Amino acid sequence: MHTPLLTSALLAAHITSIGQYWHKITDPTFRGIYHVNAFDLAMMIPYFLVLFVLATYGLHRYWLVYDYYKYARNIPGPPPEATHWPRVTVQLPIFNERYVIERLVEAVSRFDYPREFLDIQVLDDSTDETQQVASACVARFAAQGLPITYIHRANREGYKAGALENGLKTARGEFVAIFDADFIPAPDFLRRSIPYFQNAKIGMVQTRWTYLNRDYSLLTQVETILLDGHFVVEHGARSRRGTFFNFNGTAGVWRRQAIDDAGGWEHDTLTEDTDLSYRAQLHGWKFLYLPDIECASELPVDMNGFKAQQARWAKGLMQTAKKILPRVMKSNAPWHVKAEAFFHLTANISYPLMVLLSTMLLPAMIVRFYQGWFQMLVVDLPLFLASTCSISSFYLVAQKELRPKSWWRTFLYMPFVMATGIGISVRNAQAVIEAIIGKKSEFARTPKYKIEGKGDSFVTKTYRNKAGWMPYAEVLLGIYFFFTVLYAIFNENYATVPFLLLFVWGYLYTGCMSLGQTYFAHLRFGVNAPEMRPASSGAPGF
Repeated sequence: MHTPLLTSALLAAHITSIGQYWHKITDPTFRGIYHVNAFDLAMMIPYFLVLFVLATYGLHRYWLVYDYYKYARNIPGPPPEATHWPRVTVQLPIFNERYVIERLVEAVSRFDYPREFLDIQVLDDSTDETQQVASACVARFAAQGLPITYIHRANREGYKAGALENGLKTARGEFVAIFDADFIPAPDFLRRSIPYFQNAKIGMVQTRWTYLNRDYSLLTQVETILLDGHFVVEHGARSRRGTFFNFNGTAGVWRRQAIDDAGGWEHDTLTEDTDLSYRAQLHGWKFLYLPDIECASELPVDMNGFKAQQARWAKGLMQTAKKILPRVMKSNAPWHVKAEAFFHLTANISYPLMVLLSTMLLPAMIVRFYQGWFQMLVVDLPLFLASTCSISSFYLVAQKELRPKSWWRTFLYMPFVMATGIGISVRNAQAVIEAIIGKKSEFARTPKYKIEGKGDSFVTKTYRNKAGWMPYAEVLLGIYFFFTVLYAIFNENYATVPFLLLFVWGYLYTGCMSLGQTYFAHLRFGVNAPEMRPASSGAPGF
């Protein structure tokens, strides 16, 4: 009822503010007192360049959400009913997975796919007692009639890609399903996914991950939100629009011919799955994303393992960008496919930029102390909304799609999601820079502990990643931002305090958790959440 009055008042205030600001910058009274100097320019030009690049990638997240809804009708319908079942090779690559290998083999043994057309390979590169556990497990199920073989390599040449390539030498399947050690596919996984390959152009189908231990801790809640954003919005938007998207290394099925046509598995990057995906799609193969087919998995429960996983993905994608992007740009693919490939493969450049921005925030605040709030509003707010708020909208959309009745609870976790993203930026920035300069590194595995519920613990289990020196740098950055917050408060710059507190929490949380779990593995900042219940697909859900 009072909307016109309110609008008029806001407009008048806005015009008045503009007039005051214009008077301030044109008033000659204090002309000559302040001059832009070299130091100010040296700080502000890089500051705004970094903000602009981060804002560009933020706008791309908005664009993905737009594509997700615009092409909502472009989803795969039910496949034709299968008239015959082709032979499928199931590959289970493992490395020191003694806690979860039996669970994985047991899940695969429950496949309701015709056993005469099934060929299961346990591809073991282990160097510990996992060899004995896995070989005994395979022998036990083979004696029960399961068509399963155990293949052990004496070296890790090529890491996971090398193991998969080695397995293909003896694989008999027309199709190849791949599951990492921490996954539990449902019994009907193959019966639901294989029929889609009746379209001869389909080279790969990827299913959606769900999580056994989503409610284990604050960290696993954050990981769930991060991964759901990838699987719902990123995969959804790219597959619906018809742009390239990637196989996630597990819980998917390949046509063997597509692998061979693309040149097979290569191990010159740490994300061999994305590398092969782009090569196959450049060769003309089509990919399908099937979000209705779920595959349960186990999330990393320790901070060091989580950071190792994220750093491997960040470095691998940048390596793939260096290798594949020139081929994509020279290809006959449409412009929107090339543009999406660029943003997809180079997105992790935001991590070194985030660290650079972190170090420049305090000097930028000092340099800009003389400026009025209006200039900060006009220049900084749009960049802030594009680079930061796009993250929230991106993940909230994913949760609304998956959990329409309880998605609003995600608002409570968004500060922690954003803070965690900031906190892992140091480790990921190092990984991205190593990829850019061509520094090679080993495939850092993600430890699996068979953590399925809140009562499980990884305190007495091995395989934990070492903390190294990185957590100390993260703690120091957290302290640095604590003093930045104090500076903002003392200078009455209260609007920046909530944003700066994300940096304080992010760096201190990741750094202290890494150091704490090195000595006190039980630290997890647990959350109270409902118990897990079976999903409609038969796979464990939430």
